[in-house]
Amino acid sequence: MKINASGFIKELKKHQSAAEQEKYEKYFPPERRNGDIFIGVKMGEVFSLAKKFIEMPLNEIEKLLKNSFHEVRVGAVSIMDFQARDKKTIESRKKELFDLYIRRHDRINNWDLVDRAAPSVVGGYLFYGRPRDILYKLAISKNIWERRTSIVSTAYFIRQGETDDNFKIAESLLKDKEDFIHKAAGWMLRYAGDKDRQKLLNFLDKYSAVMPRTLLRNAVEKLSKKEKDYYLNVKKEL
Repeated sequence: MKINASGFIKELKKHQSAAEQEKYEKYFPPERRNGDIFIGVKMGEVFSLAKKFIEMPLNEIEKLLKNSFHEVRVGAVSIMDFQARDKKTIESRKKELFDLYIRRHDRINNWDLVDRAAPSVVGGYLFYGRPRDILYKLAISKNIWERRTSIVSTAYFIRQGETDDNFKIAESLLKDKEDFIHKAAGWMLRYAGDKDRQKLLNFLDKYSAVMPRTLLRNAVEKLSKKEKDYYLNVKKEL
């Protein structure tokens, strides 16, 4: 088994099925595919295969990112994620993974691709003493997936107990028009609330009246029924 792009694709195709391909076709309607096509391989099998190809060189990973098959690109970001999280990965390699992610964001162009790699590849690299300006730049990008990267990357910070960037970026995304951003921002706020409940409540006290409904519902999901009812009805009382 050759640890390169063509070897990965060859192995991936061994797991394809018409039934799985049909599921993807239904789950990803044409307007949500961004030009993608599907082989028909379960995500669990894609992830397992990516682990076997964890030592793939960067230039070969980029070849996977260029591929039109969605599962192939999921494989690419999964390999990037596994490499970024591997304790044996040196810092220069983590920088290369980060640079590749940002440089080829045009190929990381759907919610699952972002969510698969942004926390470790982007957040994990930036967390350790590096400037985080890039996240604030991505937060105001015209590209929806770059905006999603800005907030999802903070998952790594939250994991380490840091929530400030999450709340700041979530604030900058409050007027976003896209549901995929509302869901991600709400999810990250909820996660941050697990670490610092008071900060979440303060954020909700300030912004719940103007938060998009999907964002708000996701953010309050773990609160008590009384708190949920309060924040979900603030708009009605204004």
